[in-house]
Amino acid sequence: MDVMSEASRKLLIVEDDPGLLSQLKWCFEGYDVYTAEDRESAIVELRRHEPMVVLQDLGLPPKPEGVEEGFLTLAQTLKLAPHTKVIVVTGNGDQENALTAVAQGAYDFYEKPVDTDTLKLLVDRAFNISELETENRRLQSAVHESPLDGIVAASEGMLAVCRMIEKVAPTNVTALLLGESGTGKELLARALHRLSSRADKDFVAINCAAIPENLLESELFGHEKGSFTGAHKQTLGKIEIASGGTLFLDEIGDMPLPLQAKMLRFLQERVIERVGGREEIPVDVRVVCATNQNPEDLIKEGAFREDLYYRVSEITINIPPFRDREEGRLILARTLLQKYSKAQGRAINGFSDDAVKAIESYSWPGNVRELENKIKGAVIMADGKMVTAADLGIAAGEGEEESLNLREVRSQAESKAIRVALTKCYGNISKTAELLGVTRPTLYDLLNKYGLSAEGYSKKNVSAS
Repeated sequence: MDVMSEASRKLLIVEDDPGLLSQLKWCFEGYDVYTAEDRESAIVELRRHEPMVVLQDLGLPPKPEGVEEGFLTLAQTLKLAPHTKVIVVTGNGDQENALTAVAQGAYDFYEKPVDTDTLKLLVDRAFNISELETENRRLQSAVHESPLDGIVAASEGMLAVCRMIEKVAPTNVTALLLGESGTGKELLARALHRLSSRADKDFVAINCAAIPENLLESELFGHEKGSFTGAHKQTLGKIEIASGGTLFLDEIGDMPLPLQAKMLRFLQERVIERVGGREEIPVDVRVVCATNQNPEDLIKEGAFREDLYYRVSEITINIPPFRDREEGRLILARTLLQKYSKAQGRAINGFSDDAVKAIESYSWPGNVRELENKIKGAVIMADGKMVTAADLGIAAGEGEEESLNLREVRSQAESKAIRVALTKCYGNISKTAELLGVTRPTLYDLLNKYGLSAEGYSKKNVSAS
């Protein structure tokens, strides 16, 4: 860890006695010192400069002989900047209030009359500990981040998805990503490419739902000159362009049936024919597909070929919707806030209490994409250092009210524990039962009770609900 120089250490001194304030400023002249004489100016300086350490007198105006204003200042400081080290200065013999201040969150206390050498030692130690804690939080954050670049995985479901991505990426199997719109399917597809041996080659993406049916075949397979009106030159398709790399077929559930037959042949033979051409062209490409629809429903409706489904789903990875990522919801929100605050050049410290409640209670129908958009807007709209629920455009109470019925709460907790255990054990019944502390027959009864299936959590088909 790089140790800060004293000149870069920000210290806020809150003191209404001009003589003592002058003495303290002289004592800490090697630091970056800011001063305030009352609670209002102290909070202004705290917001403006974000000092690591605050040296605060408990007796502040309008009643400097009392401690009420000092305690209010302490509480407000710690609420706005909970990691700040506050050293309170009390009157001689006033240990009761000093201990109360420490109990309420102050880092340390010092009694008047002031001995500058001792006080300097206390302040210096507070800075050192603050820097160590900051580095520790950074390292902890790095540990909890996904091993995949750009992906934050803190919930059990997303951690299971990332484990699957890491295992599947080095292989050439065709992977199918299933998840609602906005859950990050393309981001995970890019992770599969980035962690593979093809990372130095092209990642080529095509959205099967965004291209008209009569153009999609040409986009995928390419065409020869003169093969149709407007085909003025030979053009390579996305499959051929991706040769050596990875081809990402997004929304493959919307691929027209006639084209599905041609795609099936390509996946089986690994050769293509351009539109209007007769030559078979071998292509070495890794294929990753995605859809927000249920493939089995599409097959029943006759909209998707069953043989193609089995060909594209050699490995199936289910991506949990954002509403089911309770453990990681706020972590991802804070990560995105930090990212977009930096991009916009805004010094925003975090989310207000009502914003946190809103993030946790809102149903997020648009998943991570909706969260990202709301945070982008909130960073622009926020007036203060904290993003509020109003900045996000979500009411603090929006979403379903939390149930207080004990039977329902127990059922929800039990169901969640089973799903997490199944995820950890990849659907292995014996290991899951052991982890939960129940017998195999009891676990089977519980799976039946909650409509769960261990198969969906197997290593071949990770379910991250």
